[in-house]
Amino acid sequence: QVQLMQSGGGSVQAGGSLRLSCAASGDTSSTYIMGWFRQAPGKEREGVTAIYTGDSVTYYEDSVRGRFTISQDNAKNTLYLQMNSLKPEDTAMYYCAAAKGTFNSETLGWKLRDVQLFTYWGQGTQVIVSS
Repeated sequence: QVQLMQSGGGSVQAGGSLRLSCAASGDTSSTYIMGWFRQAPGKEREGVTAIYTGDSVTYYEDSVRGRFTISQDNAKNTLYLQMNSLKPEDTAMYYCAAAKGTFNSETLGWKLRDVQLFTYWGQGTQVIVSS
């Protein structure tokens, strides 16, 4: 198993930046798809970006591509989400999540849309972007 502990987030004006962190502990030697999800009030949880730890290939949904960057620090077992040019519609609770296994990184986009695939979740952190 792996445990995920999130930090970061907060409130920022539109156009600003925030960085989220997700520290992993436990079984960090296996390969995972690590994803960042968000859920706005009244909406379903959606995946916005993912990285496959096996080869560091990344995937971004159109809504965040060019503004958000997912990265990992293997020495610290920590996943990051750098969010730039934030918009009010980015306001949501953000979650990191992990899906354990060996995957074809070309399918990251499809895997990110399968929320049930992700069995390990962080506690969530709020991001509020004001206009």
